Amino acid sequence: MINDRPTAKLVLENGQVITGRAFGATDHEALGEVVFNTSITGYQEILTDPSYFGQIVTFTYPHQGNVGVNRFDVESKCIHAAGMIVREMSRIRSNWRSEESLESYLRDQNVLGIEGVDTRMLVCTLREEGAMRGIISAIELDEEKLLERARAIPSMKGADLTSYVTTEEAYEWQPRDKSGYLLDIRGNTKQKFHVAVLDYGVKHNILERLSAYGCRLTVLPGSTPSEEVLALDPDGIFVSNGPGDPDAVNYAIENLKELIGKKPIFGICLGHQLLALALGAKTYKLKFGHHGANHPVQQTSNGMNEITSQNHGFAVDIDSMNDLPVELTHVNLNDNTVEGFRHKELPLFCVQYHPEAGPGPHDADYLFKDFIEMMKRERTREGTPPIVAETTS
Repeated sequence: MINDRPTAKLVLENGQVITGRAFGATDHEALGEVVFNTSITGYQEILTDPSYFGQIVTFTYPHQGNVGVNRFDVESKCIHAAGMIVREMSRIRSNWRSEESLESYLRDQNVLGIEGVDTRMLVCTLREEGAMRGIISAIELDEEKLLERARAIPSMKGADLTSYVTTEEAYEWQPRDKSGYLLDIRGNTKQKFHVAVLDYGVKHNILERLSAYGCRLTVLPGSTPSEEVLALDPDGIFVSNGPGDPDAVNYAIENLKELIGKKPIFGICLGHQLLALALGAKTYKLKFGHHGANHPVQQTSNGMNEITSQNHGFAVDIDSMNDLPVELTHVNLNDNTVEGFRHKELPLFCVQYHPEAGPGPHDADYLFKDFIEMMKRERTREGTPPIVAETTS
């Protein structure tokens, strides 16, 4: 193995020091909460997922970078993960869709990684002690100084990070070039629904799935007041994923309180947590979070199981839901945490996991269809005629 990459150190807040080799933007440092992701594929989607803002991702699969990067497999316009930890960064890339190496992609976006790490050992540490603040550096190698800086990193608990990843201005989503091999919809509805997307760090694949199911999307800054959302008179409202502590996003919680019951609402990940808080439930920080593409979830109504893609460090407190007008719809089979609920009376449902995957399985893609059906029922109830999609000859 060629060892021409500079020496780097990873220092965790518990004092653990791991020495490896730097790759990517070696003249930069990476600071954040160190977590791990168990996905075998999808490093580009993971790195560009806005929900990873402020986090350094440890990849459990040993080889990363093998297939390079391309213009299709992104979940946002840039890398949002603070850094990357791997066993080995591939020096070659081999895939017909590859347009650039992962290392140059990281370098261009000023993101640092460290390789040569015993990731199995590191993941065991994170599982035992929990996600920890950490720093990667190839510039400063003094371990005491790095430890002091790691311990000074703000905690994820209490952090509102949505303002760093939301759109600055409203825009209409334009579906991407279909040569990116997006999942087809069989028998897709010809009806068009206008959906207002509250962007707290929305993934592109969520927007693609909604578009594929016949939705016209207006993506709004997360701070958009409820009256401005309703002024658009959308058929439905989507509440997106995003980073940080949901309990700290006070403006979003207050806005959602005013939107619930006014329009059909669907939420994913952070959106799920924010809706729970708006309804009166509580959230808490998980020990090491759920990050991967192989998490088993069960539907409470019929016992059907799904393999899901997940990325969150907080969860809804199931006991806090007891006196609320909601019912549990999905539960995590690994630790029995809340994975989804719906309102008993109002058109509202949400899930903690990611039905759009990216990366991961598409077991739960039906949830987008459920949202369409919910908007269709509400439109019928209000006596509003459906909007028929334009056809081309």
